[in-house]
Amino acid sequence: MSDLRSADWYVGTGRNAYIHRAWMRRGLPASAFEGDRPHIAIANTASDLVPCNMHLGEIARSVSNGIYEAGGIPLELPVMGLGETLVRPTAMLWRNLAAMQMEEMFRANPIDAVVLLGGCDKTVPALLMAAASVGLPAIVVPGGPMVSGSFRGAPLGCGTDVWKLSEDVRGGDLSAKEFLSSESSMIRSKGHCNTMGTASTMGLIAEALGMVLPGLAGTPAPDSRLLEGAHASGRRIVEMVTEQLTPQKIITEAAFRNAVVALAAIGGSTNAVVHLLAIAGRLGLDVSVDDFDRIGADVPLLVNLQPSGRHLMDDLFRAGGFLAAMREVQDLLDPTPITVSGRPLVEHLDEARVWDRDVIFTRDIPVQEKAGIAVLRGNLAPGGAIVKPAAATPALLQHRGRALVFDSIEDFRDRIDAPDLDVDENSVLVLRGCGPKGYPGMPEVANMPLPRKLLEQGVRDMVRICDGRMSGTAYGTVVLHVTPEAADGGPLALVRTGDVIVLDLENRRLDVEVDPAEFALRTPDEATTAAFAAPERGWQKIYVDHVTPASTGADLDFLVGASGAEVHRESH
Repeated sequence: MSDLRSADWYVGTGRNAYIHRAWMRRGLPASAFEGDRPHIAIANTASDLVPCNMHLGEIARSVSNGIYEAGGIPLELPVMGLGETLVRPTAMLWRNLAAMQMEEMFRANPIDAVVLLGGCDKTVPALLMAAASVGLPAIVVPGGPMVSGSFRGAPLGCGTDVWKLSEDVRGGDLSAKEFLSSESSMIRSKGHCNTMGTASTMGLIAEALGMVLPGLAGTPAPDSRLLEGAHASGRRIVEMVTEQLTPQKIITEAAFRNAVVALAAIGGSTNAVVHLLAIAGRLGLDVSVDDFDRIGADVPLLVNLQPSGRHLMDDLFRAGGFLAAMREVQDLLDPTPITVSGRPLVEHLDEARVWDRDVIFTRDIPVQEKAGIAVLRGNLAPGGAIVKPAAATPALLQHRGRALVFDSIEDFRDRIDAPDLDVDENSVLVLRGCGPKGYPGMPEVANMPLPRKLLEQGVRDMVRICDGRMSGTAYGTVVLHVTPEAADGGPLALVRTGDVIVLDLENRRLDVEVDPAEFALRTPDEATTAAFAAPERGWQKIYVDHVTPASTGADLDFLVGASGAEVHRESH
């Protein structure tokens, strides 16, 4: 009897084994069910409505060839994909649904391992969450960034330059016609965003966790070496079945510590915080939001990429790639966690070299010192909030100003450009109702566009506070993920326009200067409460009823943990 999990479906002379084999004989030969040939699912998030993942079918074919060459049986399994730029109201609303669908399909089907194909922001986190909960051998093949386009002679960064150019239009520095002319130059090839946004970050962080063949993450989508790496990943997953090398053996607490170091050194997206916390929750690891500050706060920013620097992802690949950047902080990495290669990440750093010091800086002269994610607490964020110093204006990280409060993103859009808006450059913009429950789904709206009247005066950054998220491609002095969120009874719901707010990065504080006795007596006003109306049916109701706070990953409470790969009942 084979030790393979798939043998429970296919081996034997009984009726059920007959059914399973017969219905799969639409292309599979008898030899596919003989001996010890592992059946490997290629979990593919490709879709015409997930633009950044449209090319994953080509990658799947290379993975398939590698699996077959190594003696396995490749089986493509389309799974739920989420297009960050298209899906309303926010792709984050469905990250947990995608992870749940993937998990159930991995468990329900006769497979021995899975290759995870993702690229766009939520696809890699969802795949990792699912794989962690099932516990089959798994390997990630990131879809890779697009190559850079240009506009008016300068490289265009996906997302980052959208924010910049659109603010230039609102400030009167760029015509709407010129802005629209950049549209056809922004997306020049297949692949995900070419800035250090969430998609790029999560591909690299998956490698830092050990779930990608070392050196593969960050390979541009059109580069033939991505297909070579996909083929190698297909070969490797077959070996991992024999070794029973599962995510539980790779993604340890030490691997998470390495991921936090990597996140700071590359200037990665703040969204990685909520995704890593969700993955840790699936594995039962003792990881908290405070670990991002404790481990990463003093790590220097070494990668000079937008939005925290100048260059783009194809420049990072040309300059030596992720491993070259990690070699610069090798002394900060735990040498014990293994990767899908079977060897520790640090053993893959010896041959890495930096070929362009304007892209990957040295520890002695970094892009920015102490650039990791900072975690703030105070009477506005008793459960924590985060800020990314590398993307902020240093002078604004110690700030005191009057609050200008918006109860929803619609309220914000209705009022922000009013000529008589009572705002100045020292004001603190506060947007609430954008957390996991309040929106629902925790959208990327925290990097609020600045008031038009201030843009016209040359102001380009202000302190902004929100219980939602911001795009990893965004920048500015933005306090995010305020917990508890306003719609969940958080103090953000009690702030009023005119209250004085203090942001104190050095002491990791976020406070409103209101007498504690008065603050305790406040209740949300009618407009605030109306903005938090809960959905009555469908996935959104399930989500709001069960989503956990951002500080623990915004997963669903009943999905935290793992159920394993066992299925104890037959289908017929």
